Parts: sequence; C-alpha cells; structure tokens
Amino acid sequence: MTTHTHGYAAHAAGSALAPFSFERRDPGAKDVAVDILFCGVCHSDLHTARGEWEGTLYPCVPGHEIVGKVTAVGSDVTKFAVGDIAGVGCMVGSCGHCASCDGGEEQYCETTGFVGTYNGPDPVMGGHTLGGYSDHIVVDEGFVLKVTHDEGDLAAVAPLLCAGITTYSPLRHWNVGPGQKVAIVGLGGLGHMGVKIAAAMGAEVHVISTSANKRDDAIRLGATGLIVSRDADQMAEHAGTFDFILNTVAAPHDLDALLMLLKRDGTMTLVGVPAEPHPSPSVGLLVFGRKSIAGSLIGGIAETQEMLDFCKAHGLTADIEMIRMDEIETAYERMVKSDVRYRFVIDMATMTA
Repeated sequence: MTTHTHGYAAHAAGSALAPFSFERRDPGAKDVAVDILFCGVCHSDLHTARGEWEGTLYPCVPGHEIVGKVTAVGSDVTKFAVGDIAGVGCMVGSCGHCASCDGGEEQYCETTGFVGTYNGPDPVMGGHTLGGYSDHIVVDEGFVLKVTHDEGDLAAVAPLLCAGITTYSPLRHWNVGPGQKVAIVGLGGLGHMGVKIAAAMGAEVHVISTSANKRDDAIRLGATGLIVSRDADQMAEHAGTFDFILNTVAAPHDLDALLMLLKRDGTMTLVGVPAEPHPSPSVGLLVFGRKSIAGSLIGGIAETQEMLDFCKAHGLTADIEMIRMDEIETAYERMVKSDVRYRFVIDMATMTA
C-alpha cells in the first residue's frame, strides 16, 4: 500500500522546483512514518536538483535535513512512538553487513554504499528515493534519529542533520578538545556549526576567511578571532600554531598556505568538495612536520545521535533563516551568492498541494 504525498521537485537540470505529487510506501514492520515540520536547505540540494553533479535522477525531490513528528510506526519498531519528534539526515539505508556498517560507520558502506535520502536507489518502491521537500517520509527505524530539543528550536535543529554532523564527525574523530588550537576555514553553513561545536568541545577556535567582515559573527559564534587568509602578516603570525584545521570550503584554493599554519603532527581535514581539484599541496610541507591532509564525510547513525545529544546538552542549534516552500528558487539564488547566514530552513506548513 502507498500514501499520496505532496512535495516540490525538479524535473530536469534547467527546470525550477515546482509542486509535485507522488506515492510513498505505507510503514512496514520496521518503518517509522514522519510528518515533516522543517527541512534545511543544503548546497547539495542545489547541485543535485540543477544537475551540477553527475547522476541526478529526475524527478528530483531534494532535502536531507529533516525534522518532524512521528505519525505511525511498524509492528517491530521499538525506539519510536507516535507523537515523538524525529530527525532524518543524509541517508536512509545501507547494506548493513560490511565492516563499516558493522562498525556503525554506515556512511562508508563498502558494498552498496549508503542509500541517500534523495537520489538513491529505493529498495522498496523501486526507482529512486525522494527527499524532505515533502509533507511526510517513511524511513527504516535504524536510520531515524531522536530529537529532544525544545519545540521552539526544531527549525534550527534541522541543519544539524547534515551541517552539524559533517563538522562534528571530524572534530570528534581527531579528538578536538581543551588545550588545542583549532581553525575553521570558511564561515558558511558548515563552518558556522564547526565553530560552535569546536568551541563547545573546549578548543580555542579561530576562523580563517577571505573577508574580515565576518569577524564579529565569528566571535559571536564562539571563536577567539578571525584570520584573513589574504593578509600575509596575519597568516604568518599564526604559522605553526594549529593542532587541527577543519576546511569547509568547497572551491579550489591554495592548501599550502593552510598547511603552513599546522604544528608538527597537525591535521587538516577537508569536508568541502570542490568541482575542480585543489592545487597539489607541497609534499615538502607534509614531510617536514609530519603533517596530514585528510577527508571526512558525514557520520554514522550512532554518531549522528551523539551529535544531536551533544548539541542539546550545549544549547547548540544552527543560525537559520526560515523560508516558505515556494521561495526555494530565490533561496537557491541567494545561496549561490553566499547571501545567507547561515542556513535556509523550509517551513513545510507553507507547502500547498
């Protein structure tokens, strides 16, 4: 059985998102049905809907920063009840039996790869998955998160399901904490959460940006200060002083200038994926200092739940601007211009059939 669903979809790379009706499965024994209250808007949504990344399947219903209310649960569901507030992030399935899945790192699933919340293979309905720009969603219990933030914070919780976990996972993995000096490169949707989380972990946090205009925001978010990357004197002042750098920038740029800031044995982790490669880093900078360049994806379900609980305990949510569903194309254009501080969130109550 299926349930009629209303959403917004792109039907081709050059088409604007528009109202779209489709069918979702009724909850199976292990499924949780969620009425979507809020859905964050990620750059991945724009890139996928507009066909800027290879492999977009149309019609494309984006959205993987989902918070809503549980309306039904399957007979075998044990972690959720009707009325609970739940979250759904970037993935809704994986193979469940490879080394990564067994280790709670489903995002690195080694056989099928994780099933994306949208634009992934739908093993139940066939075709491809359709995401959170819609009125409800049905997801296997194993990929649903508990949200315990206050009701008034729920819209600002939604971006934690992608921007939050994308920054929390590397900070956690590289054991960021008290006594460490950490840099966040870029102060956008990802970077602003990186600042908040690293500061809450107890690190001394600095933002590295091309613009000095974000200095006040960086400090408000928890940073000690802001380093303008185009200012050679400022960069030189901090050379060899950082334990860890989280680089959120998704455009090609000079990695060598950032590697110069690391201490011996320091690591720079990349979470932004540019359309074109970065200039090759100097091997000498890596060798003479035993420095590392690493990458990180999102987090597994257990770590995502840990992140949500951490954010609740420390009073962390995203800085958001609420939009109506029919304002999504305007929001996309503003995102292209970096005209958002720092995440758009769709109020799904504004979506009409």
